[in-house]
Amino acid sequence: MSSTANEVSGTIIKNPVLWADVPDPSVIRVGTAYYMVSTSMHSMPGCPIMKSENLMDWEIVNYVYETLEDNEAYTLQNGKYVYGKGSWAASLREHEGTFYVCFSSLDMNRFYVYRTTDIEHGTWERSVIEGLHHDPGLLFDDGRVFVFHGNGNIRIVELTADATELKKDGINQQLLETERDGIGLRCEGCHAYKRNGYYYLFFIEWPRTGNGRRRQICYRSRALLGPYERKVVLDDDMGYFNNGVAQGGIVDAPDNTWYAVLFQDHGAVGRIPCVVPVSWVEDWPVFGRDGAVPEAFEASLPSSGLKPIVISDEFEYDDNKLALNWQWNHNPDNRLWSVTARPGWLRLMTGSHASSVLFARNTLTQRTEGPACSGSALMDFSRMKPGDYAGLVAMQNRFGTVGIRIAAGGEPYVEMCVNRGDGGEETVEQVRFAGKRIYLKIDFNFRNSTDIALFYYSMDGAAWIQIGDQLEMKYTLEHFMGYRIGLFNYASKHSGGYADYDYFRYDREV
Repeated sequence: MSSTANEVSGTIIKNPVLWADVPDPSVIRVGTAYYMVSTSMHSMPGCPIMKSENLMDWEIVNYVYETLEDNEAYTLQNGKYVYGKGSWAASLREHEGTFYVCFSSLDMNRFYVYRTTDIEHGTWERSVIEGLHHDPGLLFDDGRVFVFHGNGNIRIVELTADATELKKDGINQQLLETERDGIGLRCEGCHAYKRNGYYYLFFIEWPRTGNGRRRQICYRSRALLGPYERKVVLDDDMGYFNNGVAQGGIVDAPDNTWYAVLFQDHGAVGRIPCVVPVSWVEDWPVFGRDGAVPEAFEASLPSSGLKPIVISDEFEYDDNKLALNWQWNHNPDNRLWSVTARPGWLRLMTGSHASSVLFARNTLTQRTEGPACSGSALMDFSRMKPGDYAGLVAMQNRFGTVGIRIAAGGEPYVEMCVNRGDGGEETVEQVRFAGKRIYLKIDFNFRNSTDIALFYYSMDGAAWIQIGDQLEMKYTLEHFMGYRIGLFNYASKHSGGYADYDYFRYDREV
C-alpha cells in the first residue's frame, strides 16, 4: 500500500491479534482510538477496557469496576465461589460523549449498566436492573436506547434515555426466534448496529450439521421490530481443530473500511480475539477473504508499538496500587496484601484458612499467552507459619502449583500439587528444602493445543530442577476462562503468616 502525506501508511494485522484469553470482545471506535471490553467473570477488577490505534496492538487502560458484588461467593468464604460466573459478554458503546458498558450476571440474576465520560481514567457509575438480559447488545437509535438479548429467542427491551433503567411502557417483547433445526447452541452473543437504514444483529451459532462448528450469523431489517432476514456471514476455523471464529461485532475505520473483531476457542490458553476484514455487498456484510479469516492482511490503520497485556513486575511501587495487568482471583482482602510494607516486594498475608488454592484469598493473576510462555518469581518464605502453602499457580479448575509448604514442625518443603478435576488438592511430589528463599517457575506450552505446563524450583535462579508431573491443562466450563499464572499464599492451620515476592518475571515466545 503506497502512502502520501494525507494517507495512513498501514499496518499488518496478524491473527490472532492477542494469543490470550480475551473472550466476547465488544469494540468501538471514537476518533482514531479503538476501545474493547471483554468478559472477566470472577477476576477482579473486572471488565477490562483495552485501547488500540490499529486493532492489532492493544493495551489495558482501565477497568469498569473494582468489585462487582460483596458476598461470600465473591469473597471465597464458606466454600462458596463464582468461578465461571460474574460478568458475561459485556456490550460497550459510546453516545454523545458518555461511554456505556452493560452485561448480565447469572449468579446475581441482574443486569448491570455502567457509565463514564472518561473511559481511560474515569470511574464508572453503576445501575442495576433486576433479571437477566443474556449476552446483551446495546443500541442507541435516534434518541432511544435498546438492548437485544437472549439465546435462540431474542428479545428487545427499551431503556430510559440515560440507560439506567427499563423505560416505563417502553418496548419489551420477543423480537425473533432464531433457527432450531440442526442447531446445538442457538444464536446468542448479540451485537447490534444501524447502518444505511438497516438494523443489523450479529450472533454466534453452533450447528450440529455441516462443519459442526461455531459460525457468525447476521440478521438485518429495515424496521426495528422486523421482519429480519438471516445470513451466515462467516464459517471458518483457520485450520485449527474445527474451532470456528465467531461472536463479536463490527467496527469501521476513519477511511470507511470495516472490520469484525471475533474470537476463537484455542484450548487451554482460552478464547483468543481475531480481526477480520469486512466489505459490503448490497448492504450485507461480507466477512473475510473468500469466506476465510486471513492469517495476515494489510489495513489502512496506523502502525504502533507492541503494548504487552502480560508483564514482568519488580514490585517497585510508590503507592499500594498494582499495575493494570494484574487481577485478583475473586475479591481481594485489601488488608492482607501490600507492595509498600516491604519496598520492592509483594507481600501476601494470610487472614483465613483454605483447603486449596481454589479457595485462597488474594491470589494475584495475569493471563498466559501462546504459543508458549514462562513465569518465574523469587519468594521469601521466612515468615510463613506451619500449614501455610505459597508459590506459583497455573490457575484453572484443573490447576497445578509449585511452592513452599511449611510442615507442622516448621520445616519447609517444596511441593508440586494438582487438582485433577475433583476440586481437591493432590501432592504429586514433595522435597525437603533448606533456606529462606526459593526461585519458582512454570513453563506453559500451548502450541497446536499441546497444553502442557511444567513446574520448577531453584536455589540460585540459574539451575532449575523440575518437580512433579507435567500438568495436562484443560479448558473447563467450571472456570470458563483460559489458564492464568498467579502468585498465592494460604493458611490451612494458623493465620497471620506471610510470603514476600521480590519479583515476577515473564517471558513469551513470539
